[in-house]
Amino acid sequence: MGQLDGRVAVVTGGANGIGRACCERFAEEGADVVIADILDEPAMDTIAAVEKRGGRAAYMHTDASSPTDTETVMQHAIDMFGAIDVLVTAAGISTGGYVSGRPGSEVEVERDPIRRFTEGSLADWQHVLDVNLTGTLLAVRAAARHMHDLGRRGSIITIASIAAKHPGAGAPAYAVSKAGVWMLTKQAALILGPAGIRVNAIGPGFIETDMTAVVRGMPELEQRLLASVPLGRLGNAREVANAALFLASDQSSYFTGEMLHPDGGFYTD
Repeated sequence: MGQLDGRVAVVTGGANGIGRACCERFAEEGADVVIADILDEPAMDTIAAVEKRGGRAAYMHTDASSPTDTETVMQHAIDMFGAIDVLVTAAGISTGGYVSGRPGSEVEVERDPIRRFTEGSLADWQHVLDVNLTGTLLAVRAAARHMHDLGRRGSIITIASIAAKHPGAGAPAYAVSKAGVWMLTKQAALILGPAGIRVNAIGPGFIETDMTAVVRGMPELEQRLLASVPLGRLGNAREVANAALFLASDQSSYFTGEMLHPDGGFYTD
């Protein structure tokens, strides 16, 4: 206990799923948490969960793809708690039609991938990249700037995916956006390392969140998915948060530019 005593963490997408699990896990280890999300009511539940675990929490309604919103929430963390020591970029969407916090809100399961690829909406493609990739860039830049200005040797943790390296693990826009997050992580680690700011990624496998609810509601599809996982089950958000805790803490002090995969053995071949 106490691995993050005295530290301040900003978590984008912190109102539910992996982001919320990170907020709770960090609070258990002594961190104060600032939640950035578009889900106001679920964010209040996350604040209550953080406070129940002994931490302090603040929330700001934040569109991850907005430079103004992103800068505002980082400044809010400074104003509330005096610093930013940890950033987790958990805000993300799987498709252009996905609505965060609404289980199974994808437009449809990909039944005709050729037609979806050749005729898919460019607006949906751009929306996924705006949230997942550009949103990550905005958060990383803003947090790193404040860390550097304050002389903090911080830890930045991006949430990528197994789809960053495996094209069959997600829809095209999602996989491309997460591959971009992985390359951005390595680039940022190279640039920010001399300032003592570590940048690492987590590439989760198939995790029980709202994003995978549509798959879990289709037994045949779920079984095909689980056939690619040696442990034979979906992961849970806390298991991803445990990896984030490792990267946020001094236990990973010589890690930068790396990606950890809580994926049940997906990458064993």
